[in-house]
Amino acid sequence: MQALEVKSFLEGKLPNTEVAVEGEGCNFQLNVISDELAALSPVKRQQQIYAHLSPWIADGSIHAVTMKFFSRAAWAERT
Repeated sequence: MQALEVKSFLEGKLPNTEVAVEGEGCNFQLNVISDELAALSPVKRQQQIYAHLSPWIADGSIHAVTMKFFSRAAWAERT
């Protein structure tokens, strides 16, 4: 599994969301930039991402995922 694959997949499933993905193989770090997701509770945010990645997690294509969530303004302040 490639980082670009994960990025394209999640951005296709989550409108108005940008995903910066690092990692390769089966371990990925996600920076999720979305005002909608940033407004949710931490558990709800993770549930949104895991709901889409669960088939890949179940078949072992993805083993570990770490996530950080940012509003668009917070992401812009970091760069």
